[in-house]
Amino acid sequence: MMTFEDFENVEMRVGTIIEVTDFPEARKPAYQLTIDFGINIGILKSSAQITNRYSKEDLKDRQIIAVVNFPKKQIGKFMSECLVLGAMGDANDIVLLQPDFKVENGQRIA
Repeated sequence: MMTFEDFENVEMRVGTIIEVTDFPEARKPAYQLTIDFGINIGILKSSAQITNRYSKEDLKDRQIIAVVNFPKKQIGKFMSECLVLGAMGDANDIVLLQPDFKVENGQRIA
């Protein structure tokens, strides 16, 4: 079990996907995402295995929720700087977590 203090250390923030590219080097189909987390955090990159449910066009300008304070992770030649959050869908694919209404990039999830 984690403590509430442990949970408080996980920084989940709202960001807007500003660029989506294919990631052909990934072992499983994935996209490389460039995400704007606002002025205080800036632009971060992430890899996401979400190609079954989302096209690149679906993702552009979409707000998502991501953990921004995990250590960076090398995935092939790509450095992932945040973890985009989602839930497992009916077809064993990822359904992205997102705010219902547009909010300022960088807002912390409370």
